Formats: sequence, C-alpha cells, structure tokens
Amino acid sequence: MSVNSSSLSNSSIYSLGFPCINSSASMLFFIVLNMIRGFVILPLCILILYLGYQQWRQQRSFSKMSHSDIFTYHMVAIELIWVLSCGVFLYGFFTNIIEVMKVGFCFGTISYAGQLFFHILTCVERYLAVVHPIIYLRFRNSCGVRIRNVSIGCVWLLCFGYVGITFNKFPAAPIIPLSCLLVSSSTIVSFCNLSVLCVLLRQGPGDRGRDKVHVDQSKKRAFLNTLAIMGVMWLWFVGFLVYIVLNMSSHLSYSVVCLISNSASLINLPSSVVLPLLYLHRAGKISCCCVNSE
Repeated sequence: MSVNSSSLSNSSIYSLGFPCINSSASMLFFIVLNMIRGFVILPLCILILYLGYQQWRQQRSFSKMSHSDIFTYHMVAIELIWVLSCGVFLYGFFTNIIEVMKVGFCFGTISYAGQLFFHILTCVERYLAVVHPIIYLRFRNSCGVRIRNVSIGCVWLLCFGYVGITFNKFPAAPIIPLSCLLVSSSTIVSFCNLSVLCVLLRQGPGDRGRDKVHVDQSKKRAFLNTLAIMGVMWLWFVGFLVYIVLNMSSHLSYSVVCLISNSASLINLPSSVVLPLLYLHRAGKISCCCVNSE
C-alpha cells in the first residue's frame, strides 16, 4: 500500500470528505471497513439474484412476483452499484487519480438514497396490505404492477438526482439533503409500522376461527417486517446525528475525528442488509423464532 504521501497531503485530496485520507494508517482502516461491508453485502446480493432468477424461470413473468420481492431486487442492484463504486474509488486512491476517486465516491452515495426510498416503498406496501386490504387487492392486477413500476422508476430518478447533488456539492457532503431524506423516511416508516400495529391489536367482530389465525399471522409478519425496517432506519438516523455532532466538536483530537470519519461507512450497514434478509426469510432460507414464514 505505497501511496505518494506528498501528493496525498495536497488540499484537493484532503477536501474529499475524508479528513484522514493523507494518512496511510487511517486509510487502511477505512479500506478494511469497506471490505468488510462489501464481503457482507456481495454474497447476499448474489444469492438473492440467483433465487430471483430461479423464481423468474418458474413464472416467466415479473408481474406475478410480489411487490416486496421486486423492491428487494432493485435494492440489490443499488448495493451492487455501491460495490462497483467502492472498487472505482479504491482504484483512484491507489493510482492517485483524484477524478476517479470523485466518481467512485459520488456514485457510491446512490446506496444512501436507494435504501431510504425502497424502505419507504416496502413499508407502504405492507401498510396498504394490512390497513387498506381492499385497495391493496386492487393493486394486485396489471394496474397495480404499472403503479409499482412507475414508483420504482421515480426512485431510480431520485437516486441519480441525489448522485448529481453529491457531484454538485463535492467536495462537501450533501448533509442537508441526506438529513431531509432520513427525517422524512424515518417518519413515513414509523407511521406505517404504528398503523400496522394498531390494526394488529384491534379485535374485529368478524375475526373468528381459522381465518382469524391466518389473518393475524399475516398482520404479524407485516408488523415484524416494518418493525425491522424502522429499527435500522432509526439506528442509521441516530448514528448519523452522532456522527455529525462529533465531527463538529472542537474538543476531540485529530486521531479521534479520523476514527469517527473512517467508521462512518458502517453506519448504514444494517439498512443495507435488512431487505435482503427479510427476502431470504420469506423464501425459507433463514428461520426466525418470532414469526413463521409460512
């Protein structure tokens, strides 16, 4: 890992948003953390794409797949872009090409927006299935598929728009747009979760017998799915706030700021894996003691 220390100490590289990029030790720590994140995400993405391909071979149509599964496939695509962008950034770092590092860094931020938007779509889909089942059943036809596809297309446009904002703000980080996304998405996801919980706790007069057990299990699965998403969203939001406050503090030493900055890449790791893990649970590849996948 030999990098020209004199070139790394210039202001252009120092202003990339990585305050310790001119330190070989701190950059090694940053690279190791991102490799850990990549080794966690990449196998999940490959497994989900393989299972999705098998499902497509059986059905020969994406329109017959559940909305949650389709959202997960697009989430996997977002994460694969992050993996590729991380590789581009590291190539630029080792070759000392600032523009390549910039491209890798900015396109890597697509995972931030992508995670938030697809979490929202997943929770809204579960919310409609439990709170407004009649409306949800209407969306199971071709009209619902078109609405889903349009929503996904809008998400991709918004994701690339966020990448454009990152390019425009570079070398500063787009703190305000990301903060707005975190606040709005956490609020929407929390609302969906609490609404599903209220329906789960409500005892309807016609809910009796085996149908009631089946309905309660479906509502319970929806609640646990939205609860898992809400948990990782708030974990990310709180971690982001702590990260901002600590980096703005004037009482911390330079080495501590380095450690905090280079550890920030793991803040949204739980948010990256929650949808893939929920997908694997629905597919019966992992078990959970809280809810039956059947």
